[in-house]
Amino acid sequence: MIRRPIVAGQFYPGSPSELEHEVRTYLAQAPRRTEPAAGSTLLAMVPHAGYVYSGRVAGITLGQADLADTILLLGPNHTGMGTPFSVWHEGAWQTPIGTMRIDSVLALALLRSDNRLLADHLGHVREHSLEVVIPFLNVLKGDFSGVPIAVAEHGLAALSGVAASMAGVFKAQGGKVSIVVSSDMSHYVTAEQARERDNMAIEAILRLDPVGLYSIVREAGISMCGVLPMTLGLMIALELGATTARLAAYATSGDATGDDSSVVGYAGVLVE
Repeated sequence: MIRRPIVAGQFYPGSPSELEHEVRTYLAQAPRRTEPAAGSTLLAMVPHAGYVYSGRVAGITLGQADLADTILLLGPNHTGMGTPFSVWHEGAWQTPIGTMRIDSVLALALLRSDNRLLADHLGHVREHSLEVVIPFLNVLKGDFSGVPIAVAEHGLAALSGVAASMAGVFKAQGGKVSIVVSSDMSHYVTAEQARERDNMAIEAILRLDPVGLYSIVREAGISMCGVLPMTLGLMIALELGATTARLAAYATSGDATGDDSSVVGYAGVLVE
C-alpha cells in the first residue's frame, strides 16, 4: 500500500530539486552538534504548517536531533476520518524526494500489543500533518523505516494505556526507535497571546509532564492541534527512560508575514 503526497506543491514545493534545497536550507540553520550522533533523541516535536511559516522551526529542531533509523510518527487527525489510533501498517509513504518504508514487523507487534491500536488508512489519506515532516527525515536519514499513527483519542486513560503497551513492544524488541510528533501550537490569536499560551504548554513539556500538558491545554483553551499525539509521545518517552527536554526553536506565522494580529505558533522540542 503506497501513500502518495497530497500537499506537495501547497505546503511545500512539489519539485524534487526545490524541495530538497529548501529542506537543506532549513536544516543548515540548526546549531552544529559537538558530539557524534548516537541515536539518543527519544522524541522530537516539530510543526507541520507550510514551510514558509514553520519550516525554519522544523529544520532547526530536526537538525539537532540524533534520530534512530526506525521512527514512530505520531500526528493529529484533522479530518475526523479513521479510528482513534490509526496505524498505517504496510507498504511505504512517498514524497517528491524519497520514501519512508513502513516497518511492518514493528507495526504488527504494536497492533498485537493493544486492541485500541487499529490498522487503518482512513486517518491518513487526507491528513497532512505527518506528510509535511517526512521530507526532513528523507534528507536526514536517507533510507529509513517508520510507523505512522494518527491520534484522535481524547481519553487520558486510553492514551496512558496505549503508551504503556507501545513502550512494552519497544523494550521487548530491544531496537532503537525515535518518536517524531507533529504539532502546531496556538491558532489564530495575536502573537502576544500565542507566546503566552504556548509557553504554558511548553513548560509542561519541558517538565516531561504529559498529564500536565493535557490538562493545561484543556483548561486554558490552548488550540494546540497535536496535544493528543504529544501527550501519547511523552508518555511513551517516559516509559523508555526520558530524563530531559529542551526547547529547540519557537516562532509564529507573524514572523514570516509581518502580521501579528492573527498567528499560529510553532515550537520545536527535543526529548532525550
